Amino acid sequence: MKKSFYSHGKLLLTGEYLVLDGAQALAIPTQKGQWLFIEETDTEGIHWQSFDENGNCWFETNFLITEKGLTLTDDTHNDPIADTLLTILNSAKDLNPIFLTTSSGYTVESRLEFDREWGLGSSSTLINNIAQWAKVNAFELLESSFGGSGYDIACAQNDTPIIYKRTEGKPIVTEAPFDPVFKNNLFFVYLNQKQDSKDSIKRYQSLPLKEFDKAESEVNAITQQILECPDLETFEELISAHEAIISKIIKTETVKSRLFSDYHGSIKSLGGWGGDFVLATGSSEDMDYFKKKGYTTVVPYEEMLLS
Repeated sequence: MKKSFYSHGKLLLTGEYLVLDGAQALAIPTQKGQWLFIEETDTEGIHWQSFDENGNCWFETNFLITEKGLTLTDDTHNDPIADTLLTILNSAKDLNPIFLTTSSGYTVESRLEFDREWGLGSSSTLINNIAQWAKVNAFELLESSFGGSGYDIACAQNDTPIIYKRTEGKPIVTEAPFDPVFKNNLFFVYLNQKQDSKDSIKRYQSLPLKEFDKAESEVNAITQQILECPDLETFEELISAHEAIISKIIKTETVKSRLFSDYHGSIKSLGGWGGDFVLATGSSEDMDYFKKKGYTTVVPYEEMLLS
């Protein structure tokens, strides 16, 4: 009997970086996510295959199941993807020792619905799916394997926009009433490069955050104001103010000043700065500006948001 598990992708609209230290963050689950299919077999070990959004197998490996945990059985020992997957599976088994004891072997398929370069949560959706399979807490699995704030796990598990906050390391997730009347003027633009979440976190945590409390208070206020935002002009002012705060904290130029200084609308980085998607305001005709610059992946808000 084949089991299946599913998790939603994610985008972080506010609170990037600061969410790691307890700031409130507004995040949305995306329409596209990732599936995990498991089937028990008589063959010993785990045969794992990962498929992209086009159905192409982009990663394949085998694991041996032992009393002490899982080990790799083939030539992917030096593959960072295989090593990361091995860490996640062994962490799941540490959290639930009876995980992987119902059969001598398993075939596993992970199937993405979005381009894995997009930064919509190929890792977080996988971790949440494995947590469901292993019957463990996904936030604990994230902490023991990959690290991060956990907002992406919360998105994987929810069907609506959320406010996410960590208090003493514990996640607090509440449904967010974010359905802006100006959503037809919101677009997500892919910057043609993937941002490494681990690298972004390490860099942020290495910075001296002398003004964190002030920044946290200001970002929390902006997040609440965005939820109550009456019009596009006010929204643009809020996200521009948010960009200025984070720019000062992480000592990095805003994406608009770096790449799109002549664009008339507002632009906001989402998650780790430097790659993945940004949020841009304007009309569908305005999006030709980005396409002419070579940023051809432009997704309207309503096509990205899980509805």
